[in-house]
Amino acid sequence: MTTTKLILNSSFMARLLGIEIPNDKRIEIALTYIYGVGPTKSAKILEEAKIDPSKKARSLTIDEIDAIKKVIEKLGIIVEGDLRRFISLNIKRLKDIGCYKGIRHQKNLPVRGQRTKTNSRTRRGNVRVSAGSGKKSANQKT
Repeated sequence: MTTTKLILNSSFMARLLGIEIPNDKRIEIALTYIYGVGPTKSAKILEEAKIDPSKKARSLTIDEIDAIKKVIEKLGIIVEGDLRRFISLNIKRLKDIGCYKGIRHQKNLPVRGQRTKTNSRTRRGNVRVSAGSGKKSANQKT
């Protein structure tokens, strides 16, 4: 059995499912650059494809890349654009039916029960409003 070696120079990255995975990382880590594939799924994919997780991405053969693609399809893992579309359609559905989570999404507030009096800077933006001391200046009417 002959295996064809994928020859990569330093500027070319291997493409897998439309994503360029970095050459200098181990394949176990490089697969996590695909949206929807984390460390656990990456390990499962490599185990199923019978590829050494410590192997560098640049040393993958074309046959091994094809094996990874087939395993992802076989396991039914939803990745990249399909996963993004699936999530956005779920959020749109929640907004359309007007449930609590949908309303929180519409208002750009935290959805999962976090407090909002303090500590929701990521969701609301870095807007800090200070109320002042409450003391009126001397030239203002009371």
